[in-house]
Amino acid sequence: MLIEKEVSELKVGHFVVKIIQQEGHFTLTSAGHIKSKAVINHLKSKTIYRVLIDDSKTLVPKSIDSDENSIMDNKDLEHAKAIIDQSKSIQKKLFDDALKGNCINLSPVVDIVNKSIDAIFNSPDSLSCMLNIREKDEYLFEHSVAVSIYITIFSRYLDLKRDIIEQLSIGAFLHDIGKIKIPDAILNKPGKLTDDEFTIMKTHANHSISIIKDTPGISELSLEVAALHHEKLDGNGYPFQVKADAITLYGRMISICDIFDALTATRVYKKGFAHNKAFAILRELGKKNQLDANLVDHFIRCVGVFPIGSLVQLESNKLALVNARNDKDPTNPHVQSFYHVEQNQFINKQEINLANSQDSIVKGVSAEEFNLDMGKIVEMILMEG
Repeated sequence: MLIEKEVSELKVGHFVVKIIQQEGHFTLTSAGHIKSKAVINHLKSKTIYRVLIDDSKTLVPKSIDSDENSIMDNKDLEHAKAIIDQSKSIQKKLFDDALKGNCINLSPVVDIVNKSIDAIFNSPDSLSCMLNIREKDEYLFEHSVAVSIYITIFSRYLDLKRDIIEQLSIGAFLHDIGKIKIPDAILNKPGKLTDDEFTIMKTHANHSISIIKDTPGISELSLEVAALHHEKLDGNGYPFQVKADAITLYGRMISICDIFDALTATRVYKKGFAHNKAFAILRELGKKNQLDANLVDHFIRCVGVFPIGSLVQLESNKLALVNARNDKDPTNPHVQSFYHVEQNQFINKQEINLANSQDSIVKGVSAEEFNLDMGKIVEMILMEG
């Protein structure tokens, strides 16, 4: 049944067919579901007053309370996975061009960055989830993709303007391109670098700045955020030892995003930390005046105590995937159990609302701790819903 609604009456789950009344000339890309409150706020910001909805297609959010902020379904996850896969392909081409000394083509970067931003605005948790459950097998390419997505999520949380978010995301997407100039023996060394090796490794930031500067169409803000990603508030960062107030909000943001992904990523020679451990390290760096402590706290709230797509171990000795937040009780999210630790085997999946359950989270964990293949878990999620 088609019904006219005031934008102020829209709820997450409504299926919008078309715009009925507005002051501007905004057009919908296609009819679709309202997947987050951010989408409603976006429509309001475009001075749209009335829309037509198809009430027969209204979705009831799979939430743990009536204040659920978003809907995430398999279609969202598949779309998020496609964006990450495409992003990695673009990264490979960028690194190849940089290695050959070719000029960087910014167009595909702008295109994929905007796809990411749209996905985050429409289904905030989908890309975040895919970052957590992705197969981590190509760190060099995945890291820049992940940092770009994290800074977009963080920027949205801080309510930055869309054009600013785009420029930050582009800068983050390119921030490590200079690593292609670092010898593989140093870049992929399993273990601590010597002082001389670390000196060489640090030059990747200078290489990145040079490559980005020579990229036609790059903005000053994109260059700025890439240039500042290894600087520290205490002045002991690199490459320019920029200090305190000279490091902008955007430089402070990318430092947090960069370190967080580095801490949680698994590489050939290193297992990633669980999120709670990574958060503790970020807070410690804030206390040491290397990171902005206030921004670190905002980032943790933004990502979530138990982020969507992260793994947790329950009191019942089951492993579960976090699949919905509980903003009223952040330590008791909505999870999906799928594995029994003692039995060492996969079990029938069970949706658990921890806010209304006798079960509870013992700790955040990583798949590698239990010799599990995250790829199989992803396949199971996408196939079974």
